[in-house]
Amino acid sequence: MSKLFPSAAKFLAGTTVTKTAAPVVTTSNSKFSTKTEATFEIKPYKLHKLEKGPATSATLSSEDALKIYEKLAVLRRIETASGNLYKEKIIRGFCHLYSGQEAVAVGMRAAMRDVDTVITAYRCHGWTHLMGVSVLGVLSELTGRRTGCSRGKGGSMHLYGRNFYGGNGIVGAQTPLGAGIALAHKYRGDGGVNFALYGDGAANQGQLYEAFNMAKLWDLPCVFVCENNGYGMGTSVDRSSASTDYYSRGDYVPGIWVDGMDVIATREATRYAIDYCTSGKGPLVMEMETYRYSGHSMSDPGTSYRTRDEVQEVRQTRDPITSFKEKILSRELVTPDQLKEIDAQVRKEVDEATKQAKTEPEVDVEELSADIYKNNLEPYIRGLHPGAPLQHYEVAPRN
Repeated sequence: MSKLFPSAAKFLAGTTVTKTAAPVVTTSNSKFSTKTEATFEIKPYKLHKLEKGPATSATLSSEDALKIYEKLAVLRRIETASGNLYKEKIIRGFCHLYSGQEAVAVGMRAAMRDVDTVITAYRCHGWTHLMGVSVLGVLSELTGRRTGCSRGKGGSMHLYGRNFYGGNGIVGAQTPLGAGIALAHKYRGDGGVNFALYGDGAANQGQLYEAFNMAKLWDLPCVFVCENNGYGMGTSVDRSSASTDYYSRGDYVPGIWVDGMDVIATREATRYAIDYCTSGKGPLVMEMETYRYSGHSMSDPGTSYRTRDEVQEVRQTRDPITSFKEKILSRELVTPDQLKEIDAQVRKEVDEATKQAKTEPEVDVEELSADIYKNNLEPYIRGLHPGAPLQHYEVAPRN
């Protein structure tokens, strides 16, 4: 079981909603003076075929602390809203929540550059927002509305944005696609790095190791990120994997184990990974050991294969938001009033987007045959019954 927890061993550019709201960074007068920056020690990384790993201490400015806290809070609030919408039967189909894993995405995004790309699995709501889609764009997509980032046609598992290639529903299939995106970075010479995220449940997929092989053979700038949350669907890592050291599973591909509940650690590890890949050394494997509070999906109560006490213990001792909050408060980087103001603004933003996502209209049925081809050469969709043709047309403008 998990070693961290004692009790448990441009792809759709042009859609209607792609702009992210400005960071909710408060300018409140603090009740006491704050420091401009502080240095934090990081839990040691575990290394595979690397002599030196990421920095074990990191400096955080007051401004960065506020931005990171705001993003953590937004992601948690989006998932809370998503869970409620699903229970109200407004979100239909599948819905996989990211609550508990926010430090992985927020820390990684804080280190990434505009040229870098991301592809992940179906637990993708938070990543979609971090990559530039507004809160409304995410929630409207989940509710099947036209203001969604995929105009309501993709749903929970198929969200996309600039330099964000989804949201993929086939377990592990995003990893060879990530290697392909990394090949595009290398071919174009743009200096970008692709981050291909997968779960511990996908870590035994054959296609992952085929992707490792090609990425190393061609020294592609690709970071394969295993988000190890302890359970693949309802099966613990100890029951599913002969080796649970996922950071070493690349064999000839170097690897790093990271405390995925520490947003500072995930940021520093990502900085290291970018430097490594852009120096021409090829791919890396990063294992982010984290935890999910909800079940595998909303249809899974998440209590038949683990105890409620286990989940509660992680919430109390390892929660990525409360632990980060305690760190920045104790070092006087922020004040309680500043964090309260951020919490209030985040609540307001997400609540308003939730309300709007319930009332926006769905797209017309004609959009079933829209945007299927990038360059459509024929007026009708091929392969359909000749008596029921569908005409192709474009909704999203092409770059």
